Amino acid sequence: VQLVESGGGLVQPGGSLRLSCAASGFTFSRYHMRWYRQAPGKERELVAAITTAGGTITYADSVKGRFTISRDNAKNTVYLQMNRLKPEDTAVYYCKALGQSVWGQGTQVTVSS
Repeated sequence: VQLVESGGGLVQPGGSLRLSCAASGFTFSRYHMRWYRQAPGKERELVAAITTAGGTITYADSVKGRFTISRDNAKNTVYLQMNRLKPEDTAVYYCKALGQSVWGQGTQVTVSS
């Protein structure tokens, strides 16, 4: 099982980023997927979740209306579109398959002017 996150970077407040998570080693389409983030000195928190076919999506209140999770089962990839970014969104972002224990290396998102 492998999860590889990408797309992070440094962006100004109000900007956008699109994160990707490429999965391999398991049947991606059978797993609900989640994005988490961990800011320095804080616990890892759930940001967004999507069911196997994308029929049910949930978001943390802090990102609702700004972030969009999606998936492409043909490409074994889950995405996180992040708009209107705020400094408090600064964190390492991780994807994870519900029921799998493996974490990826994460991708750093820094929102700063």
